[in-house]
Amino acid sequence: MKYVLYPGCLMQTEQYGYELSVREVLPKLGVEFVEVNGFSCCGSPLKSVNQLMTLYLSARNLALVEKQGCDVYAPCAECHVSLSLCKHTLDNNEEMKKRINGLLAEEELVYTGSSEVVHTVDLLYDKIGLDAIAEHVKKPLKDIKVAAHPGCYVVRPSEIGRPDDSENPQKMDKILKVLGAKPSEYPEKLDCCGAPLLVNLPESALTKTGQKLQRIQEQAFDAVTTVCPWCHKMFDARQQKAGETVAAKLEVPVLYLTQLVGLAMGLDASKLGVQLNLSPVEKLKEVA
Repeated sequence: MKYVLYPGCLMQTEQYGYELSVREVLPKLGVEFVEVNGFSCCGSPLKSVNQLMTLYLSARNLALVEKQGCDVYAPCAECHVSLSLCKHTLDNNEEMKKRINGLLAEEELVYTGSSEVVHTVDLLYDKIGLDAIAEHVKKPLKDIKVAAHPGCYVVRPSEIGRPDDSENPQKMDKILKVLGAKPSEYPEKLDCCGAPLLVNLPESALTKTGQKLQRIQEQAFDAVTTVCPWCHKMFDARQQKAGETVAAKLEVPVLYLTQLVGLAMGLDASKLGVQLNLSPVEKLKEVA
């Protein structure tokens, strides 16, 4: 399986553990990464300011991928939704597609719509598959109770097609079960991490973060797993501040799903970037 890895901005500048675990785990599961030079931002931060620019930036990245004759893997859920929304728009609006291609022509690029856009959830569950993952499990996670946090963009907006079901996302839980972990439903599963509010309403953002982590902790989960660098940033790096905001002492280990897959495969935690996580991951003996 060949994929162009589109890392996005946050994974390369802050969330290094995600990229390390992606590059360490997925090749061992049969994924070959094709590198592309010249990527730009997906455009998502500009969506509320200039939608045409957002479409252009996403289309430009997709056009670079198409030149390689591959599909694209976007681990960041926000990047994935931006690229997916662009593809949905241009594939269903020939006039806009011509307009965007007119802009891309300056770099001798063209968007055709030939590349599929996948995320960590559907890459692991739908492309690689549970059976293949199970074959690589060498050190099962021994029934640790893990709260799966799909995040907003993995399940919404459903009309453009998302990696998991918007009402009852189960793919992360099924992957966790294969790893030997003990996934469990909880009422706050679909609650937002708070990241979209961080710039304009930081206290409200941290309140949402803290409230969700507090409920997870109260329900005796051993860890939270994420598949989005923004969600991970809120639950991991901002956990202490979120706890102060809701007047709670929070001590919840937060790991990327790819880090948990790697640990279950018996891979070195340092090669998975676990030491870069800022939440108390040392509470999980599986990390040692």
